[in-house]
Amino acid sequence: MSDLAPVTVRFPHRSRRGILLGLTLAQLVLVSSALALLLATVVSTGLLGAIALSPLWAAVAALVAIRRHGRSLIDWAPIAARYAHRQYTGQTLWLARPVTRPRQDGILHLPGTAASLKVVTPGDSTNGAAAVHDPHQQTLTAIAHVSSRAFVLLDPATQTHNVNGWGRALAGTARTEHVATVQVLERTVPDSGDTLARHWAQHGSPETPVAGQVYSELVSAAGPAAAPHETYIAISLDLKAARRLISQAGGGLPGAFTVMEQTTASIAQAARNAGLMITGWLSAREIAAVIRTAYDPKALSTLQQWSDTGSAEADPAAAGPVVQIEASDRVTTDSAQHATYWVENWPRTDMGAAFLHGLMFTAGVRRSLSLIYAPQRLESALRDVQRRKAAIVADASERARRGQVDSEEDSVEYADVKARERQLIAGHADVALTGLVTVTAENARQLDAACAQIETAAVTAGVDLRRLTFQQPEAFTVAALPLARTTL
Repeated sequence: MSDLAPVTVRFPHRSRRGILLGLTLAQLVLVSSALALLLATVVSTGLLGAIALSPLWAAVAALVAIRRHGRSLIDWAPIAARYAHRQYTGQTLWLARPVTRPRQDGILHLPGTAASLKVVTPGDSTNGAAAVHDPHQQTLTAIAHVSSRAFVLLDPATQTHNVNGWGRALAGTARTEHVATVQVLERTVPDSGDTLARHWAQHGSPETPVAGQVYSELVSAAGPAAAPHETYIAISLDLKAARRLISQAGGGLPGAFTVMEQTTASIAQAARNAGLMITGWLSAREIAAVIRTAYDPKALSTLQQWSDTGSAEADPAAAGPVVQIEASDRVTTDSAQHATYWVENWPRTDMGAAFLHGLMFTAGVRRSLSLIYAPQRLESALRDVQRRKAAIVADASERARRGQVDSEEDSVEYADVKARERQLIAGHADVALTGLVTVTAENARQLDAACAQIETAAVTAGVDLRRLTFQQPEAFTVAALPLARTTL
């Protein structure tokens, strides 16, 4: 047995620093406008005119100073305004409408900004692998089903090897400069028991005395009660950044597929070095089934029964929900309700590499966990480092001028920024990480109970979750669907 200690991880401090003096862009615009108005009022009407506008100054102060769920009221204003607009125009209710005219092949018919997504399959594909084309964002996304051995059961040496291997895989992906996003989606789904029943019917011996009957009853009872885990990796190719390579490969979508195949082949090899096994790149019908079962979990059993192979398949035209109802803190789709959380803070102290195990294996809770990696170019990452260093130094100088005490938070943040700069100079790739968790249940009462369990598990894992408000439909699309999207 290895004597190596288990690998540990620690994440940098998440900055809450604004553009200037801790103010965000919206706060800065409001304060600047208020100061300009105050100056104009004093010049034109004198001090009495400024006093007469005291309610306005109080409102500005409240919008800037009062915070709710980590944001000031003025920062909430555009988010709340868009939600109010959707309510006023009836966009919080989405219904799939039957059409009499022919539909364009491959369109997924999803709600919101994902409405234009199209699943395409190259004509020369030998294994039927498909990809999702976004004509607005100019991306092409391939999705793979992934399996691996249980990480927590591995010895420390293997855990360390797998963690380092995944880091090298992300670094290699970031250096290509034409991969827009990498998403890892791990989700639990309700099991109809159909796959287990098929295996027992093909390989079992129900006629065996006593044991055959016991196993038959066990299979019948255990199948629907199980909650299988599925893992997917989605690779999004930036068609603009890869324009030269696509042109060399013949241009158009065929050329893009050639570049995508080269990219996915290298990523598959890197994933194997991290202990991951890509069991196959999804076809158009398999992609549609993954999306469909996210909106309608109860459809899984039907899709499996219709499939000859036992894996779920669906028509891309029927991938979207029949109904979607948006509320401020949840979204309701065909047979489930969903609530999406944003990982506001990752562990800032040394934690084991399996720190998410409790969150991922919370008993009796159906959820989706998405880790979204956005590679950053070296030049932009270094510019961001310089901006952060300048902001920290400027804020410290301003506090010293006012005679205020130093902030330990600034010292920790500055140390994290310096460490990031050293890593960039040493040649390490820079990747922005976003974590999202979607909790799913059949009704509101079960959803509230499941959310409470997830929030408790997150505390144990050292993760700070924040439930998103007025953004649930888009957050669900990003978190629960393997589309490698980043826009909320």
